[in-house]
Amino acid sequence: MAKYRYFTLEEFLRSDVAKAEGIDNTPSFEVVDNLNSLVENILEPLRAAYGKPIMVNSGYRSPALNKAVCGAVGSAHVRGDAADIRAADMPGFKKFVLYFLDARKIKFDQCILEKSPRSEWIHISIKNAAGHQRCEKLSMTTK
Repeated sequence: MAKYRYFTLEEFLRSDVAKAEGIDNTPSFEVVDNLNSLVENILEPLRAAYGKPIMVNSGYRSPALNKAVCGAVGSAHVRGDAADIRAADMPGFKKFVLYFLDARKIKFDQCILEKSPRSEWIHISIKNAAGHQRCEKLSMTTK
């Protein structure tokens, strides 16, 4: 991964599940290229504009890791095209992300505001499997 001001490759590869289950989460060169595109075109500009730390909950997932975490079949995480992110002030951060995408006319595939009983995060992907950027804004609550 190229050197960035706010993000490192390790953040996108870290996984407690992979560590606990002994799952290899080493990305291919193609995945690293996709992660570079995600960081360079969305996450770095977002972090610079937001002015506060953004944490990566989940970045790249090998197929085995994606299966272990019950990720969606065909998940953009497996291609390195998505990350789940959060910030300390999630209500404000969610509003900021939506404003940022619109104001900067950022091209992306999906921005999903996700919430579970224990946590909330934003899934952001740069392109889908066909390489399209649908600019979908969705909300999802899980039980």
